[in-house]
Amino acid sequence: MKTPVAQRIQQLGEYLFAGLDRKKQEAIQAGLDVVDLGVGDPDLPTPSHVIEALAEAARRPENHQYPSYKGKRALRLAIAEYMKRRFSVDLDPDREIVVLIGSKEGIAHLSWALIDPDDLVLVPDPAYPVYAATARFCGGHVERMPLLRSHGFLPDLDEADRVIRSNEAARAKLMWLCYPNNPTSATATSSFFERAVTLAARHEMVVANDAAYYELYLDGVQPPSILQVRNAKDVAVEFYSLSKTFNMTGWRVGWAAGNAEVIGALGRVKTNVDSGVFGAVQDAALAALTGDWSHVVALRKRYARRRDRLMAGLERGGWDAIRPTATFFVLAACPNGMTSIEAVEWLLDRAGIVATPAVAMGPHGEGFVRFSLTAGDDRIEEAARRLEAMDLTEATRSPRTVKKP
Repeated sequence: MKTPVAQRIQQLGEYLFAGLDRKKQEAIQAGLDVVDLGVGDPDLPTPSHVIEALAEAARRPENHQYPSYKGKRALRLAIAEYMKRRFSVDLDPDREIVVLIGSKEGIAHLSWALIDPDDLVLVPDPAYPVYAATARFCGGHVERMPLLRSHGFLPDLDEADRVIRSNEAARAKLMWLCYPNNPTSATATSSFFERAVTLAARHEMVVANDAAYYELYLDGVQPPSILQVRNAKDVAVEFYSLSKTFNMTGWRVGWAAGNAEVIGALGRVKTNVDSGVFGAVQDAALAALTGDWSHVVALRKRYARRRDRLMAGLERGGWDAIRPTATFFVLAACPNGMTSIEAVEWLLDRAGIVATPAVAMGPHGEGFVRFSLTAGDDRIEEAARRLEAMDLTEATRSPRTVKKP
């Protein structure tokens, strides 16, 4: 019998990091000492006071029942206070904030809240694959906005305006941004966000910024929020996560904030497809936001040290790498005209280093690889040593065998 899989599933490719993990495991089985700088999953533990808050909250019987769909009000109040303190943005905790089972869940469900068949969705390229995949799930028409090095890895909003105007048969509903950016690590300015809000208002569409890396600024300069722009809440929403800031990727908790109508629509989707975040995890998130932030300060310093060490290895090895000022990623151009896939396979084969081919996050990622800083300090040191020792004149060769570095 032919498996009755929906057409929308058949159109999906393999999720990027599932394929990377398989290749990594094959290399390990072949005897390679692998330094994994592929997936951005923090290697450091969740702060102890957050873990202790979870343990205490898990013992409270009220947390054993169904949670609030939009999140505990105490947590939403704490989120509003954080947004006020961090960005000077005023938010109504009852109408303009919804707690998410990790920001990925909310990002995916935003398409279900906004997109009808043939609606136009603009996504950056390269970018987190979920933006485009879920838009297509809903029958949306995806237009890619190239992120070019020559343009500071910011989309050309004038070109985006032209694309919207030229698609007369498809109404523009949603434009995705991601700053600080994955995979390029670029940051956006307030003036860029002002132009994005103006464009969204002109076409009566929503602009959504994926802000998972806001607190991972590495040189002391805090990135702005799109919600700081005047009248931003008329058209904008922003997605946040505790995953990167507090090393809580497995905990699955984040939030969306901004335009009340969009937040309400996202909440309506959630009431139909999930039952909210476990109450004890919400209490732990509350402890994270309102507790001691010295961990976050130390985390930034650690990632900055790792960045500097990896950059030194890349530069001494002759790589053309871009020094990030935020996130925990380093983007480097592929040597000698290699494709992204060729470069990643060559790195694994010749140096035992796992990196992400940026082309897997969109066609305009071609020619770049992404290194993550979420490996132990000793492994970053080892990767830097190997990168420095590589002979880039061999980079045109097609990898055929796995060899120990």
